[in-house]
Amino acid sequence: MRAEGLTGAVRGKKIVTTVADKEAERAPDRLGRQFVATAPNRVWVADFTYVATWSGTVYVAFVVDTFSRRIVGWSAATNKQTPLVLSALEMGLWQRDRANTPVIPRELIHHSDAGSQPGFKESSQHFRFVLIVDDC
Repeated sequence: MRAEGLTGAVRGKKIVTTVADKEAERAPDRLGRQFVATAPNRVWVADFTYVATWSGTVYVAFVVDTFSRRIVGWSAATNKQTPLVLSALEMGLWQRDRANTPVIPRELIHHSDAGSQPGFKESSQHFRFVLIVDDC
């Protein structure tokens, strides 16, 4: 469509979910764009999107285990602040622990884009479980 100069129909106002902070320090990309894992709980990728509803916009964050391609955690909120993303990660950690497949400390790489949740990398309570990386 792009090559032909065509675009899809857009209704309503376009919502921007990812706004990269050019001055923020970024974590290294330890995956090298290879979104695969050799076992469960080794590589999780995260993102969030929005859903337009009659009463407003709802943001939904999700975390996917790349080994099983299963959503292991999700969260929804009316804003796109740090707790939205952290809640999805916490749900994934809790869910895997409850299923008797807990995350082994420092074995999991959590990959997310370089978005607008500036406090996410500073959440030290998750460092004992997760190596947090950005998409560069």
